[in-house]
Amino acid sequence: MSPIIELLETSTPYLAFVLALIGLIVGSFLNVVIHRLPIMMERQWQQQSEAILHPEKEPEPLPAYNLVVPASTCPSCQHKIRAWENIPVISYLFLRGKCSACQTSISLRYPAIETISAVMTLVIGLTYGFTLHTLVFCLFGWSLLALTMIDYDTQLLPDDITLPLLWAGLIVNSFGLVVTLEQALWGAIAGYLSLWSVYWIFKLITGKEGMGYGDFKLLAALGAWLGWIKLPLIILLSSLVGTIAAVLLIVTKRQERSNPIPFGPYLAIAGFIALIWGDKLINAYLSFSGLG
Repeated sequence: MSPIIELLETSTPYLAFVLALIGLIVGSFLNVVIHRLPIMMERQWQQQSEAILHPEKEPEPLPAYNLVVPASTCPSCQHKIRAWENIPVISYLFLRGKCSACQTSISLRYPAIETISAVMTLVIGLTYGFTLHTLVFCLFGWSLLALTMIDYDTQLLPDDITLPLLWAGLIVNSFGLVVTLEQALWGAIAGYLSLWSVYWIFKLITGKEGMGYGDFKLLAALGAWLGWIKLPLIILLSSLVGTIAAVLLIVTKRQERSNPIPFGPYLAIAGFIALIWGDKLINAYLSFSGLG
């Protein structure tokens, strides 16, 4: 056995260090995904619209723009960010939160997301140890973090993340890693149909759309990962977290009452809570209610 593997299996501090490091690095990449993926989607929609509206016109080629190209730059002065300026959290602290070229403030959000990613990775790793579960659940958690921030910014839940996440849940559970494949399949079906039903009931009553289709797909993905049994817990937790957050946003005047509030972040937070503490919460409820 490799000494490194043995250390990861036997030394909790060493495992925690590696997990935190990986979480910070992934968090830095998630910052890119969160910023660029909505722009990539918008560019694609514009191209499709132009093709429909002007089918006779040859579309003009656009400069390459994806998760790799172009290189990251300062949005104010276009200074190309060098490798030493892109070290998660450390570079932000070293630069005192400012661009090295123009001294424009860098949003605290970037190191915050890197830190959240590291904390999530630590929680998962220290819960499940040096196992396949940790690797798989980290991918799950990182996807939820990206979806949370994208939905918060744009009120979009990209199919490029939600649909692969749904299929990944079914594939993972085809090996019985979390729940049985049957529970995962019905979790995906029940997750989608539950919010789909709420959407149409609300629309028929009010004539308005209460949520987007991305929310259906996200809850379907959570059901595919965690099974149908945890869906009531996820819906309850997301509603509770969403209500508290909405009240706080309105009280602090960061959100107008008339403006729509994205539901995806609360589903994602509830899904992560259900992953780590779901069984304990369900057992506690059953014990408290006398049903357990």
